[in-house]
Amino acid sequence: MPMKETPVTVFYDGACPVCSREIAFYRGRAGAEALCWVDVSREAPAGLDRAAALARLHARLPDGRLVSGAAAFAEIWRRVPGFRRLGRLVAWGPVAPLAEAGYRAFLRLRRLWR
Repeated sequence: MPMKETPVTVFYDGACPVCSREIAFYRGRAGAEALCWVDVSREAPAGLDRAAALARLHARLPDGRLVSGAAAFAEIWRRVPGFRRLGRLVAWGPVAPLAEAGYRAFLRLRRLWR
């Protein structure tokens, strides 16, 4: 009998109105049940500094690695049908730094929405 793969755990700030709406969108998609969603504004993140977890999106991969920002979105998208190509594109070497720069720009704007 094959072993079940550990799900990707997504750590997000549910107190952020923009973040919570976006995560709700992904959670409502088929395939999202394969991800474990943790709202760090409500519960302490296991193995992750709470302040860091609130500051940006994080994802713990099945192998235990922790990724954040655009890389975390890429991991979500790679697992949600309809977004898999986008996830592969954002994770691709030449595009990844540009995606991360866009994510950092979003973080600066996010402060205005709180």
